[in-house]
Amino acid sequence: MLLVGICLLALLLVNAFVVRPFSVPSGSMEETLRPGDRLIANQLAYAFGGHPQRGDVVVFDGTGSFLPESGGPTGFRDGLSSLGRDLGLAPAGNTVYVKRVIGVGGDRVTSTGPGRPITVNGVPIDESSYLAPGDQPSSVAFDVVVPTGKLWVMGDHRSASRDSRDHLGEPGGGFVPESRVIGRADWVVYPFSRLTGLDRPAAFAATAGTGGHGEQG
Repeated sequence: MLLVGICLLALLLVNAFVVRPFSVPSGSMEETLRPGDRLIANQLAYAFGGHPQRGDVVVFDGTGSFLPESGGPTGFRDGLSSLGRDLGLAPAGNTVYVKRVIGVGGDRVTSTGPGRPITVNGVPIDESSYLAPGDQPSSVAFDVVVPTGKLWVMGDHRSASRDSRDHLGEPGGGFVPESRVIGRADWVVYPFSRLTGLDRPAAFAATAGTGGHGEQG
């Protein structure tokens, strides 16, 4: 029993602080991620001074950016459910999102609308390697500067994604605080036929040295 307890404690600690499984709830990241895909979020990817980078796929809590702030758990059952989610033993809930980082703090991200690429600090991004077939980079024109410590995120299935663009003009402007990032999505582990790593697209290498905080570790 002691050995079982030690193994269970070790599993809980890994789940809580190292890697955490998530189930993809929607098609907003197709074809990169499909509904029902099981992915692994690396919770140490940005630990010890690291920061999300342009092109990373991140799992984050949308409370306060995509959703209004809540009062938090109010009772024992709510607190237990919250602990279960933190440990990866319960579903993540409807406040957790998976999106791709397009801009980091200090970046200027722009779109002039359909038929034109998104630019980061004036550099057009070739997103053809991951956008859903037939999708435009953005059907919505925008021009934003990402505040320090925040992120501009978008889904790969742009026509089916509610992302930073949908929250322009709202409090927070659609920017996701880095502090709300749970981890970097590194692997799709189920179904086994879709087992793959989620690498940062090469297209974002063109933005290196262009400004912002994109060169942080």
